[in-house]
Amino acid sequence: MTESAISLFDTGLERYKAGEGPDTLIPVFKEICDRSPKTPAAWSCLAWLYLLDNQPDRAYKAAVKGVKLDPNAPQGRVNLALAMLETEQTGVRKHIDLVKQQMAMESEVRKDLFESIEDGLTRKPDWESLNRMKRWLSEV
Repeated sequence: MTESAISLFDTGLERYKAGEGPDTLIPVFKEICDRSPKTPAAWSCLAWLYLLDNQPDRAYKAAVKGVKLDPNAPQGRVNLALAMLETEQTGVRKHIDLVKQQMAMESEVRKDLFESIEDGLTRKPDWESLNRMKRWLSEV
């Protein structure tokens, strides 16, 4: 990532952590992805924001790009699986199984994912797909 894209990414994450919503952050992360299209974390963040904003088709496209760039990113896989659930696609289980394997090998992965899930449920309490994801990942 270029220096300005890194700065924009860090600022975007801070704004998100401060409670800012997807309506204002989606354009920020779209710009980051435009500036640095080979940055999987930016695509993952954009996919998450689209999911929070009830735009599952866009979330799916962003999540696919993120997972292609970094197939080992657990949050990217979770976002892709969520987008697939939201768009009623098949093949979700393969992504869940990969994430479960990563969680079993690294406790930090589990902690980070469950923090993200709780954040998502705080921002979007009736998110059925995320509740399903939480149940599946709790089976580890």
